[in-house]
Amino acid sequence: MKNEKTVLILSVSAGAGHVRAAEALKKNTEENFPGVNAIHLDVMEFVPRLFRKIYAESYIKVVERSPAVWGFLYNRSDKEEKEDSLLKKIRCAVQKLNTRDLFDKIDEINPDIVICTHFLPAELLSRKIEKKRFNKPVWVVVTDFDIHSLWVHPHMSGYFAASSEVAWRMKDKGISPENIHVTGIPIMPVFGRKHSRAECAKELGVSPDKTTIILMSGGMGVGGIHLIAEKLLKIDCDFQMFALAGKNKELLEDLKKLEKAFPGKIRPTGFTTTIEKNMAASDLAISKPGGLTTSECLAMGLPMIVISPIPGQEERNADYLLENGAAVKAHNAAVLEFKLAELLKNPGKLSEMRKAAAKIGRPNAAMDILKIVFNHKDTFKDQG
Repeated sequence: MKNEKTVLILSVSAGAGHVRAAEALKKNTEENFPGVNAIHLDVMEFVPRLFRKIYAESYIKVVERSPAVWGFLYNRSDKEEKEDSLLKKIRCAVQKLNTRDLFDKIDEINPDIVICTHFLPAELLSRKIEKKRFNKPVWVVVTDFDIHSLWVHPHMSGYFAASSEVAWRMKDKGISPENIHVTGIPIMPVFGRKHSRAECAKELGVSPDKTTIILMSGGMGVGGIHLIAEKLLKIDCDFQMFALAGKNKELLEDLKKLEKAFPGKIRPTGFTTTIEKNMAASDLAISKPGGLTTSECLAMGLPMIVISPIPGQEERNADYLLENGAAVKAHNAAVLEFKLAELLKNPGKLSEMRKAAAKIGRPNAAMDILKIVFNHKDTFKDQG
């Protein structure tokens, strides 16, 4: 690549995972492909506020307040949509009306390749290609251990699957096998590097010799994490806990109160950009099974207790972990307390789960994706 080429990575901030996957691809490009300029755009930054509120914020509210409703909608919509259906015509018209600024920006950037970590830009670009208004390769990175029909669109150069099962389901949904690549979900390079448990524990102020749990709540600190933490801290076992509050300052204060009540057992942590260090110092993660969080844990060889999976994609993520022996599942706080106590009393089982997690981890997923994209015959050809 003599002249600098540009890869445009498009995400949607409906949940954090799609954005984190895009940032991982950007970071890996910057570190390993000096001849390629990587640009990441969040589609939601180029649409009217009302559209953003309905599309992204409504999704988060439904997932948090009515997960059963979301599960129903997810499963009901997971089928091939007829091109002439009224619903699709309305959706396409609304999207076209609200994404003009986005396509002005794409035209300004004039990328050589586009990678989508969300189905919305993939659908938008598919229609542009169909109408011969866009002629650059578009690749799709699916960010869960599942594939919903909303991800499937014609004219895509290739799809990246989290697992062989997802690849099989892609084929079943009509994607050509030659366009399907099993790579895993892209994560930041730090999760694939070797970390000293002792050094990370020392830096974070915990004992490297004590069984350590990391209780994660997501970047915004959603959920009654402090109540869960308080319940778990009463378990009669010798362990210590990182409790992550994300950006939720109120939650962080609640966790600090627990630190006073349970000295030496809990380490409250606000938003951090070095969560890999907490993971390296831990033996077990307790978390919702988001696609990115799951992939980060697996890359670090960190087994999980999965809690409160969102019906639909997170349930599929949880299934993958459970089937491969890398996690156990707790559907409420009482069961979580029981499952954690059982694992703390059975270090052999915890060790088996750690090995299982490491076995299915794909720490180099982002690099594997980029190598396939950049080495493809159509990637940097003269596109006119």
